[in-house]
Amino acid sequence: MSRRGEFSLIGKIDGLFPLKDWGGTGGLVGIGDDCAVIPRGDGRDTLVSTDLLIEGVHFLLERAPGRHGGPSCISPFDLGWKSAAVNISDVAAMGGRPSATFLSIAVPDHIDDAFLDEFLRGYREISLKYGVPLLGGDTTSSKDSLCINVAVMGECPSGGAVLRSGALPGDLVCVTGNLGDSAAGLDFLLRPDGVSRIPSEYAEYLAQRHFRPEPRVREGLSLAACGSVGAMMDISDGIASDLRHILKASSAVCGTALAAEIDTASLPLSKTLSAFCDTFGLDPLDFALSGGEDYELLFTCRPLADIPVPHTVIGNIREAAPADGNHISWLGTGKDFQGFRHF
Repeated sequence: MSRRGEFSLIGKIDGLFPLKDWGGTGGLVGIGDDCAVIPRGDGRDTLVSTDLLIEGVHFLLERAPGRHGGPSCISPFDLGWKSAAVNISDVAAMGGRPSATFLSIAVPDHIDDAFLDEFLRGYREISLKYGVPLLGGDTTSSKDSLCINVAVMGECPSGGAVLRSGALPGDLVCVTGNLGDSAAGLDFLLRPDGVSRIPSEYAEYLAQRHFRPEPRVREGLSLAACGSVGAMMDISDGIASDLRHILKASSAVCGTALAAEIDTASLPLSKTLSAFCDTFGLDPLDFALSGGEDYELLFTCRPLADIPVPHTVIGNIREAAPADGNHISWLGTGKDFQGFRHF
């Protein structure tokens, strides 16, 4: 039996629920951005997003005897942290301030109270760090896998959310932080000989980048407030995938097919990533462009714009022939790159 891909399914759902069927947008922003935007009429907009994490798909756990276990397994504390972090990051990607989360969890028999205590401790720690209270949710049993759903709410000034659709020809393409560390962390954790071949501080850094992402809330707020950012999203599926989302959304709004050029020599790579790749004979570009789960911010801005946060310019947006729309040229390499695909 054939099955459509993830973005084909999202497109199908979007086509069945156009906002015009509910009387027009009225400032609403629905499917297609990191968060939905709901105008409140008091000078502020509410931001809402939700995300699923499924055991065996998004994470591996140490299990009961005879079941999976190993260094690639995430601890319950880190799972709690990451479950909240990836949702808080969605609000950061819109230039908003997170205000609350809701946690729903389906618990199978192999998850005990000690696991849940540690999971909630991790969830609480990052929630306290970013000032985001947990206001509710749901619990149920599961026949086999642990399933976690988090909904997050945030807010921004009315009309102030930074969407994926604001890129223009001539814009620069920029990122915060380093790229590829999280994906390299996962690769390292899956290698049976990894620990013995790289220094322990490198191993700890890569694992931390994968298991405990830091949502860029402060940076997102500053970028939105500066008024110079055209489009923005967080890097969850890799630059190769996420930049194409910006190109597609922005092309539809500006009425011109857009493409991008990325200078691979300018990508911000950590010394740890470079050392890891040298050790195992790997190409750091694969991790930086296709790996995903960095949760850094990918954004566009006009040339010479005053950008108030540390960032790296990695390329530019250009007009394209309709047939070349959404195309990305990877300068400095003969490779093509595709981001992570969920199914």
